[in-house]
Amino acid sequence: MSRIGKLPISIPSGVEIKKDEKSHVVTVKGPLGELHQYVDPDITLEVEDGHLKLSRPTDQKRHKALHGLYRALLNNMVTGVSKGFELKQEVVGVGYKAEAKGAHQLDLSLGYSHNILFDFPDEIKVETINEKGKNPIIILKGIDRQLLGQVANKIRSYRKPEPYKGKGIRFVGEVVRKKAGKSAEK
Repeated sequence: MSRIGKLPISIPSGVEIKKDEKSHVVTVKGPLGELHQYVDPDITLEVEDGHLKLSRPTDQKRHKALHGLYRALLNNMVTGVSKGFELKQEVVGVGYKAEAKGAHQLDLSLGYSHNILFDFPDEIKVETINEKGKNPIIILKGIDRQLLGQVANKIRSYRKPEPYKGKGIRFVGEVVRKKAGKSAEK
């Protein structure tokens, strides 16, 4: 059996899970919001004594893959609507700035001739921390982990960390391997 797929998902209080048998869409509703996810008709869901269990009909490679996939997606949905997710990114570089304009817009100054204005979907909130002498930090919050990761990756793509000085946008705690520059020959 799939190591991930066979693990039960504990459902915290205040979280409701419903599956529409016709469209095969699972709805997870909690205190922070509501999320929807299509689940393959071959995967069956059972809710018993505060736990959600997924099962598959056969041990085909496709069923094994879907079993673990949908278990992980549903677990992220349950966690998202109950606790929410948060990602932190750090802007490293002299003169690089990040400033939140409202809850859904970010103004980035990354060494280009113009500032980048990034508009966020309504599901994601943005904050920035600008302390003197420290790198600006961008904090993204939301209930949809997949959307949060896509938005964070899009922000990072504007200026990825470069390997010589380490300048760019990186996740907090990420280690950037630095290369040695040119050395004088003698």
